[in-house]
Formats: sequence, C-alpha cells, structure tokens
Amino acid sequence: MPTVLLALCAALALSFAVEAGEGGRERPVSRRPGDLAIRFASYGLLTLFWFVFSWRPWLAATSCVLTVAGLAIVSRLKRGVIGEPLVFSDFALIPQVPRHPDLYYTKPFGHPAIAGPLLLSVGVVVLWYWLEPTVLPGSPWMALAAILVLPLLLAGFAASLLTPLAAGWIAGQVPRPDPEADVARYGLAASLVLYVLRWRATRRDPPVPLPAANDSDLRPAAEIVVVVQLESFVDPERLGGAPIPALELFRARALQHGRLRVPAHGAYTMRTEHAVLTGRTAEDLGFGVFDPYLSAGGREPGSLAQLANAAGYDTAFVHPFHRNFFDRARVIEEIGFRRLVMEEDFAGAERVGPYVGDAALGRHILAEVRERTGPLFLFAVTMENHGPWKRGRLAGIDEPLDQYLHHVAHTGRMVEDLVAGLEGLDAVLCVYGDHAPALPNCRPGFGGTATDYAVFRFGCSTMPPRRVDLSADALGRALRGALARERDDDASVAVPRS
Repeated sequence: MPTVLLALCAALALSFAVEAGEGGRERPVSRRPGDLAIRFASYGLLTLFWFVFSWRPWLAATSCVLTVAGLAIVSRLKRGVIGEPLVFSDFALIPQVPRHPDLYYTKPFGHPAIAGPLLLSVGVVVLWYWLEPTVLPGSPWMALAAILVLPLLLAGFAASLLTPLAAGWIAGQVPRPDPEADVARYGLAASLVLYVLRWRATRRDPPVPLPAANDSDLRPAAEIVVVVQLESFVDPERLGGAPIPALELFRARALQHGRLRVPAHGAYTMRTEHAVLTGRTAEDLGFGVFDPYLSAGGREPGSLAQLANAAGYDTAFVHPFHRNFFDRARVIEEIGFRRLVMEEDFAGAERVGPYVGDAALGRHILAEVRERTGPLFLFAVTMENHGPWKRGRLAGIDEPLDQYLHHVAHTGRMVEDLVAGLEGLDAVLCVYGDHAPALPNCRPGFGGTATDYAVFRFGCSTMPPRRVDLSADALGRALRGALARERDDDASVAVPRS
C-alpha cells in the first residue's frame, strides 16, 4: 500500500507541474483550495482508471502523467492554430482522423511516423508489465474480488455524476462555457469532464425562439436564393496578397457587404454553417457552441432550409466532398435539405490541388439555377481552398501563403461568374467566408474572427451598396427575409432530383 500511495502522490505532483508549466505566466493555474481539490481529484481518478488495467502503481502513475502531458501538448498546438484549448467535442471528430488524415495535419496510421511510435509504445508497456510486479492480493479469490470491485466503484462514481444533485453542483462550477478560464481553474482533464456533463445535461433544452424577420431584412422574397459558404475566405489584401476583382465587386455591386464575425478561427466550419443556417447565437447554444451539430444533430425547426421548404422552394445542399465528413449527409438532411449534391456528383470534375475546384462548383450552381422548375434555395460549401497548404499540393507553388492566394483568386472568379450568371433573375446571392485560414501569417487574433461577406440582390433592388459588419448568426436571420414568400398551394412544382 505505501507503494500505491507514493505512486499516486508522484502522479498528482507531476501532473500539476506539467499543467502549471504549460500555462506559465500566460495562463497561471488557480491556487484556490476548491479549484485545486477538483484538479487533484481528476488526476487521482485518472490514475485509478489506468490502475484498473494493470494493478501496477508506477505504470498507472506514469500513464496518468503522460495522459495529462499529451492533452496539454495537443491543447497547446490547437491553441496556437485555432485560438482555443482542447474541448470535449473534439473527441467526437476522432473517427474522422484515420479517414481524412491530411485534413487534420497528420499521417495515416500505416505511415512510419505514426506506426513507429505506436508500436514502440506498445512494446514499452509490455516490457513494463513484465518488470513491475502487480500489487494484487496473493489469494486468487481476493485478487478476483479486487479486479471486480475497483471498476464497479469507478463506474458507480461516474454514474453519480449524472444525478440531478451532481448536475446542480457542476452547474455551479461551470455555469457557462469559458474554456480558457476553466482550464486555468480546474485543469484540462477536469474541464473536459465537467463540460461534457454540462453539455449532456443541457443539450435537450428547447431552442430559444428567433426574432421575426423585420423590414430591414432582404424583402421581398426572391425566386432564387443562393448562399455559398467560401472555405477559408478573407480579403487577400489583409494577408499581404494582391487585390482580387471580387472584392471590388462587393463594394460596387453588392446590396450589402462587410466583415463577418464568425465563431471560430482556422477551423470548425460547422459553427459558422450552423449560425447562418439557423440564425442562433453562441449564447443560445450554451455548451453546444463548440459543435452545434453534435447536440441537435441537425434538428433545427427554424432553419433556413425548413423555412424554404414551408414556402415551396426546392432545397439543395451542394458540397463536393465526402458524405461522411462531419456526418454531414445525415445532419444536412435532418436540418431540412431535400436534395444533397456531394462528391460523387462531381465525378470527373476538375480538381485544383487535392479538392474539386471552385470553378466546377460554380458551374454546377448555375446549372441548378438554369434547370430549376420552381423556386430554389441552394446552399453550397466550397472545398478548393481547404487546408493544409503544404509542399506538393500545387506544382511549382510551395509556400503556404502563395498556395492560399492561388486558390482564393479562383474563389473570387467563381463569385464573379455567379454574379454574371444570376444577373437579370429574381435572385439573391450571399457569399461569405466560414473562417480565416490557418496560415503561419494568420494566427488567432488576426482581425478578430472576422471574414468577409456580401449579399447581392438581382431583379428588383436599386439601393446603393452599403457596408454593414455583421455576425454570422445575424446574417442568417437577415436571409430569412429572402425566403419569406407566400406559398401557392394550388401550384404544382415538380423538381427533378439529381
């Protein structure tokens, strides 16, 4: 038993030192007794968790410290690129990593850089099992009882955290999402657990009603509404690049344009997508703010797609990438889109780098407009300028920024083509960047979390262009006016499915 206590004390001390060192002066750890109690309890439970698998105290203690260190390293890397620490919803993305390793800046499991360390780790654990003796009781029956009782005790403690009494206490510790402050108070491991419990307790709360569209929204409703979410799009001049004609078109031709405050930097497309499609603010989402689709799974009765369906529009979601990424096909159908046009529909389309080019996507959007047989609401998500921008992506262009600027020029030309193709029609076109790119010269804090957007009105508006800076959710609420047409139930609208 002294060995167990000594190993546990070492695990607590070293884990605390790891997190204190990682935070440094920028994020000093809280020294309040209550906060320290929660932090050290998380280290202790983590040690016991690993202890269950081995009954070797020093292996369990080392595993605890390595887990804390691994989480701290990943969180620090993420903070440097995206501007926020590791959060519980990130673990829901783990199944996507082996399917799309390049999107997560890693290698396939079979690559030597990944397989080598994994095999080495397994070898070290096996050797440790052989070198360190177990502390199980000598009696077979006592050993069996210990093997059964400790996991049951841990499971019972986990179950107790799901009770209403525990939920009330946890709500007092983390009343609202503030990951940086809570990591400093309780440590990363404890914060992850507290947040997932708060998310679980609140995700079934009824959605906050949206305000009705008002006179300043895009009215009257249009026959064609096209919304295009532009991957990693910002004005390239903000990054030191050359101007593109599309931005001048924003200023000269758009009904409304400006900076768009989005909920993330460098990643998390789904946050901005959800904000525009639903009009819901971060405050509305509570602990679901980190991955809105994880909470509701797309069940949003007030989404733009649902509104368009009720008004008699054909609703199409166009995205030239895998159906399974972000579980997108299921989520987008749930959110209300009746037709999904995904990567398989772009077989043979021109690729620029690893992804379907924006020019091909733009041509498909205009083909959908030409072939419509009634009102159309089309929401598209581009893919060409998705990171990572690394050597070998484009022939003769190796610098990440140069690759980005090459792609963003294509995005701009696609916007110009869409404007030209919709000219003269009763249509609204909205284009916006989902987030700034995760480039070496575009780190968190660059322009806040602002991208650029524009809304074009064709066929009826003579208002001069105006600059209005918005949040993504406010843009989504404004777009409701473009879809608020009265449905003619006597008209039969037959829409071909692609």
